[in-house]
Formats: sequence, structure tokens, C-alpha cells
Amino acid sequence: MSFSGKTVLYPFELSIRPGRIHALLGQNGSGKSTLIKILSGYHQPDSEGTCLIRGRQLDYGSGEAAHELGLRFVHQDLGLIATSSILDNLSFARGYPTRLGTIRDAVVAKECRQALKAVGLPELDPHALVATLTPAQRTGVAIARALVGAADTAAVLVLDEPTATLPDEEVQNLHAMLRAAASSGLAILYVTHFLDEVYQMADQVSVLRDGRLVVTSDVADIDRRQLVHHLIGGVLESVMREARAHSTATGPVQFDVNGLHAPFIRGVSFSAHAGEIVGLYGLTGSGRESVLGCIFGALPRADGVVKVAGQEVSPRLDRAIASGIAYLPPDRKVSGGIMHLDAMENLTLANLKPFWKRGWLSSSAATAETRRWFAKLQVRPADGARNSLSSFSGGNQQKIIFGKWLRLNPRVLLLDDPTQGVDVGAKAELHRQIIAASEAGSTVLVSSTDVEELATLCDRVLILREGRVVEELSGGDVTEKRINSSSHGAVAASTEGS
Repeated sequence: MSFSGKTVLYPFELSIRPGRIHALLGQNGSGKSTLIKILSGYHQPDSEGTCLIRGRQLDYGSGEAAHELGLRFVHQDLGLIATSSILDNLSFARGYPTRLGTIRDAVVAKECRQALKAVGLPELDPHALVATLTPAQRTGVAIARALVGAADTAAVLVLDEPTATLPDEEVQNLHAMLRAAASSGLAILYVTHFLDEVYQMADQVSVLRDGRLVVTSDVADIDRRQLVHHLIGGVLESVMREARAHSTATGPVQFDVNGLHAPFIRGVSFSAHAGEIVGLYGLTGSGRESVLGCIFGALPRADGVVKVAGQEVSPRLDRAIASGIAYLPPDRKVSGGIMHLDAMENLTLANLKPFWKRGWLSSSAATAETRRWFAKLQVRPADGARNSLSSFSGGNQQKIIFGKWLRLNPRVLLLDDPTQGVDVGAKAELHRQIIAASEAGSTVLVSSTDVEELATLCDRVLILREGRVVEELSGGDVTEKRINSSSHGAVAASTEGS
């Protein structure tokens, strides 16, 4: 498969067995999403090759043919209609149960509730609009849509990073559900960037690198170091925040939030120092998903005061940016970037002043700045400054949007699931950039569903439940185990006398 003369996916053989979970790994741009789009009928391959589903050949370029043969998909961008209800999103493709030409409302609502319960979201109202849901809830709805009725008609379920925005509890619920589906004979192709997921649930694993299949193995026969080597072609250097216990005392208080009220948030207050990295964690519905957006002004704020360096900041985007606040939203395609503009335009949009010369915008200067950040963040393709943002892989899109804010040297950097959909190598690079920003004096807030990320980066972690900060972890308490137990309201065992 090639685009603009560049091959992005080379021929290979891959078998997905009934009743097995097959993990597919690869760095951003390795060809994973292209493969999924070919299987779903979105792309027509430009070379020969066959795909057999239960012995029947797939007709490429036809979504209807893929569905008829039993392929089911949860895509990276979910493919939900935000202005429609959960119930309608689950029913559009499979149809509504009817009697005498009338939709059986009670039946379809019951089926919707059962599907939502199966993915750990029983509290959602089937009639709620998808636009009102958090990113994690939207992911759950997309998974429910793919699996509803799957036992009768589906042969292969393909999931493209379904847990990217899900807290650990929901991840475990999903894993249990997929194991049950596989036990009934469903074959599952599971695309992920999380290596832990491979060892927790997969039977087999394959790795794509630069469009080529480099290894397929039973999970039991390959260790983590070997898997990383196949992923990136070398040894991954680990990144860890150092001097955690002392960093909070090294800088002045630079950021204050007092009495923040908004939908799902009930009086959140905290402060943070210059050079400090503070994490926010909570289960779906805890309010964790809304805090940073409300601080920046991207989400409505009912009450509360936000201060940077002692100066109050009004809940307006332009005022927030002017005061030195930068915000990386969780949904890069909807809120983070402008997909039809090129990479240079996206990366420089937040501050064009350096490129104005005598009333004209210097394209050459902006392009040079973009290339500098491409090199710094290892964006691929390296010569793609004038390519549209939509043409980049998901991880490279994230790097470009990340660079847009980093180049402003912000006083306060708000990061909402900053490494969502990013491969292990890129994740480590972004972590290095986050640490570098804090060392340069930025206050960094990281709201994340990735507990390992928080334990790796943060000096402190604030735990939210029911819209409130209920616990603050610092120093040696910033561990994956303690973050998880605190989010569930568990009382940590005393270590006194140990």
C-alpha cells in the first residue's frame, strides 16, 4: 500500500485464530491504521493480495462486504455521531427492532442498557447525546456498538487502541469482556501501544515496523525486552522523574486554583510550584476529565478562581494564553489541531509574532521553526512541514500539537492524556520534553488515565472522586499501586514499624 509514491505497508502474511486474542504493535506510522482501514473497506490496496475470513475472500474497498463477512471494528477516532444519542449510535448500523413499522422503544433501550453494562458503563442514559460524554465514556460506547450482537454474526473483532483514554478499572472490565468474547470463538485483533496489555490478555503478538511485519510470536515465547527491540530496533532508554521528594521546595508557588466548580467538579482547590509536575487521576465520572479544560476556559466554569503568579486569570482562552497557560486537550482531532491545515500552520498558530516582517508573514521563517521542532520531537516524515495535519499518523499529530505549546515556554502547561495513542518510543521522548519544561521553570499539570505515566513523571498526584480532590500523594507514595488503590477509596496499609 502506498500514498504519494511512498510505500507505507508491504505484503505480509498474518493469521488470526478463532478464540484467540492477537495483539498488534508498532510505532506511529508503522502501518497499523492503514491495515485496519484496508480491512474495513476505507482503503483499496494498490497491490495484489488476499484476505480470507472463515475461508471466504474479502472484497477490498467495500465496508458492506467486510461487515457481511463478519469483520467488526472500533477505530481510533471511534466514528461516533456526537449530535446523536448513545442509543442511536448503537442502532444506526444494525437497525432498530420494530413492530408493525414502529420502533419498539422499550426493547431498543433495554438492548442499549445491556450493551453499556457489558462495557462497565451502566450509569449512562441511553438517550444522552454522545457530545455530552467524556472521552473515556465515548470509547466505551464505541466498544459497546461493535460488540452488540457480535456473538451471532461476528468472526473477527478489530480494536484500534480502545483503552487509550480508559482508567485502569475500565481497562480490566474491557479485558474481561474480550476474553469472554474470545472464549465463544470470536477472533480478536487488538492494536495497542501498552505493552502491559499484551502480557495481560493476548495469546499472540505481531509487530509492524516501517510497514513490514517483523515478528509474530506466542506471547509466552517473547519477553518485554525482545518486544521493545522489535518495535524500535534498539534498546529503549527509560525516563524517570528524579529528585521527586525535593522538587516541590525548589520554586515559588506559581499556580493556584481555588473553589473550581463546573459540571462534574465540586470545589477543586490546589496550588503548584514553578518546576513542579502535578498529576491528576480518577475513575471515569470523578471529574478528572474536566479539570484542566475548565482551568483553561475550554470548558464552562460555574465558579472558582485561577491565578498565575498571583494574578487572576479570567475563563477565556485568549486571557489564559496571554497569562502563560498552555493546554493540550485529550482529543487532538476535535480540539487539539486543525486537521485540514498543514503542520507548519498548526505548530506556529499560537504565536505568529516572530514571523512578521514589515507587515508580511515570513513563510520561510515559520517553516524553519517547524523543522526545528520536527527534529526536536522526532516527527515523521521529517520533511512534512507543509503536509496537512490529517496526513500524519496519530502519534505524530500529537507531537506537532505538543510542540505548538512547548515553543511558547509556558508558565503553566496543562496536559490532558498527553501520550494517548503514542507509541513507546515517542512516549519516552514526550516524557523527556515534559521533564525538560518543568526543569525550565514551567508548572506542569498532567491529567492522565495512564497510572504508569503519572508514577514516572509526577512529584505529586491529586486523586479525585465525585468531583473533589480527596487525597494527595507525594514522595514515595507516588506509585502505581498507591494511585490505583487511592482512586478506589482504599485505605493504604500502614507501613509503621516496617
